[in-house]
Amino acid sequence: MADFQILDVVEEITRNDGTKYHEIGNLLHNGQAEYAVEQGMLKEVRIMKINIPHSASVEKYEHYVNENFKIYEMVAIPEWVEWIKNPAMDAVIAKIMQENQLS
Repeated sequence: MADFQILDVVEEITRNDGTKYHEIGNLLHNGQAEYAVEQGMLKEVRIMKINIPHSASVEKYEHYVNENFKIYEMVAIPEWVEWIKNPAMDAVIAKIMQENQLS
């Protein structure tokens, strides 16, 4: 598994059923999402903003992701794992979107 991941990219991810969600990732995560699209695990991924400021909200979400999910260190992942958010993390994502004028 990968070391602690610093998150600095906002992505819009489209699931195969057509529903979309926003994710805070990094270039490794984006590469994995692009690979997942190529393999039919996702429908689409789009970078909305890169190099976002490392705010307190981003730091809080980084710790949540790194503590709760296995992060593969390679792009060619065996499966796509959506980072499921609890209500507190939904609020953190909304704050990050607002901080980056993406809401």
